[in-house]
Amino acid sequence: MRLLILGGTVFLGRALTDAALAAGHDVTHLNRGRSGTDPRVETIAFDRESIPFTVSPAGRTWDAAIDTCGYLPQVVRRSAVALRDRVGCYAFISSISAYRSFEREDFDEDSALFETPDPLPTDRTPELYGALKAGCERVVSEVYGERAFLARPGLIVGPHDPTDRFTWWPWRAAQGGRFAAPGRRERRVQFIDGRDIADWMVAMLARSASGTFHVTGPQAPLTMGELVDACVHAAGDVPAQAVWMPDEFLRQQEIAPWSAMPLWLPEGDPAWQAFMAANVSKAVAQGLVFRPLEATVRDVLAWARARATTHEWKAGLPPARETALLQAWDDAK
Repeated sequence: MRLLILGGTVFLGRALTDAALAAGHDVTHLNRGRSGTDPRVETIAFDRESIPFTVSPAGRTWDAAIDTCGYLPQVVRRSAVALRDRVGCYAFISSISAYRSFEREDFDEDSALFETPDPLPTDRTPELYGALKAGCERVVSEVYGERAFLARPGLIVGPHDPTDRFTWWPWRAAQGGRFAAPGRRERRVQFIDGRDIADWMVAMLARSASGTFHVTGPQAPLTMGELVDACVHAAGDVPAQAVWMPDEFLRQQEIAPWSAMPLWLPEGDPAWQAFMAANVSKAVAQGLVFRPLEATVRDVLAWARARATTHEWKAGLPPARETALLQAWDDAK
């Protein structure tokens, strides 16, 4: 298969490149080069925010393209239209966030999406992220019809994750001591190792598959307690103890969900109650498999330890804030 990846050098794009090369496919990157280049593959320099959008050299074709970084529908339209007669299938990495509501657990791919913003913003607008992803999906479906492949991941985790939203947990457990953990141990969580998405998508595209799929996991329900236990286990001989704090206490302490306390969304809010309870049976039936949680935690911890000690964390509690939170919890008991 001749595969074109829009992006290709950061996190999921990197995993897709690895998976495609391991499977013996020919890979081309189409990007601006701002995050570097991969010497293993051909890179075509492009900026799809430029007008007009052109891909050189003319006449090149690919069996499939994967758009890893589409954000604004009007920008995705430029690449989708420019490549319409040059790729067989156009795969777009969307998001679970494209859904309008998360009130029903086990929701499937036919659930209602946000309306496309009107007017469209000209810059990336985080508060419209889900609606913009929904708009991008509509563009790809309009341009490619049955040749459209729409992947809706939840939280993507693994080595090289630039967000720190998962990485913080194995890293924090490995520091040892008491650490804050959010809500109930039994609360359900969903995420997927980016390498599992990559392996599956490459295999699907190699057989010219299309359609819309949830790509999150694992297949069996996973709890936050099981995740934290796996992180403590990965810490090895370092004594670490999770201190579980109820949602209401964390709210009172003004702990920001999902950022200061990664993977935490307070229960009881109907707008988010099923955010991490998507039905993944459709993708599983098409071969999506998940590596063991312990393998992801181990690999993420090894990668985090290899980073510079000056790394500035984008998620998680700063040490002083966590110390104050633990003290407040002890005082409240």
